[in-house]
Amino acid sequence: MNTTLNAQAQFAMTERILMIEDDDSLSSMLSDYLGGYGIEVTVASNIQQGREQLAATRFNALLLDVMLPDGDGFDMCREVRANSDIPILMLTARGDETDRIVGLEIGADDYLPKPFNPRELLARLHAILRRRHSPHAERNRVLRFGRLEIDRDARTVRVDSEIKVITSFQFDLLAGLAESAGKVLSREALMDRVRGEELEAFDRSIDVHISRIRSAIEDDPKRPRRIITVRGAGYVFARVQDEA
Repeated sequence: MNTTLNAQAQFAMTERILMIEDDDSLSSMLSDYLGGYGIEVTVASNIQQGREQLAATRFNALLLDVMLPDGDGFDMCREVRANSDIPILMLTARGDETDRIVGLEIGADDYLPKPFNPRELLARLHAILRRRHSPHAERNRVLRFGRLEIDRDARTVRVDSEIKVITSFQFDLLAGLAESAGKVLSREALMDRVRGEELEAFDRSIDVHISRIRSAIEDDPKRPRRIITVRGAGYVFARVQDEA
């Protein structure tokens, strides 16, 4: 079976994607390309259209351009993330590392600078969509560590019964750490575990996501007691909060 058929088989279930992109030629090309892999793409050419589509339809992921005619994609990302954990993949011509970090800090799951190969977009999109249907979610459905509860079925995180909003990527990162509580995991091991395939990632991406998770679950994110940095090695999830 060739690579194309394999990729199509991986999308046995139709995925519905919203793309907010004002470049008509790019959005048309990507719609056709992704459609060949069983992904249904709805296009909005500006933020207002994107808001209307999100309110009217349930989507599996959001492709979001940064530079839009009626606003900033970063602001739209913040707005969406405040109310939803939908996976967000940002697309932008501004490809420097600072912009990538900002995108991750405000809640994006991944970030792809233009120009890009459509196959890379498909691979990254596949990675964030596959986490929704991962067989690993069947085991350890609810992980409890003192005041912290990670519900893999509901894909929710609670501290003292209060739901904490994190991205889909960050949820899987936290769950992966929690399942290996007490074991040091390198950044490379975490990326491989969460993405499920090897994709190029800049060095600070995992660190940014860990920082966001700490902000959600730690009493003092600057002095974390749950997710501990092991210098030169990676991170370890403490079984109890006074482990270090």
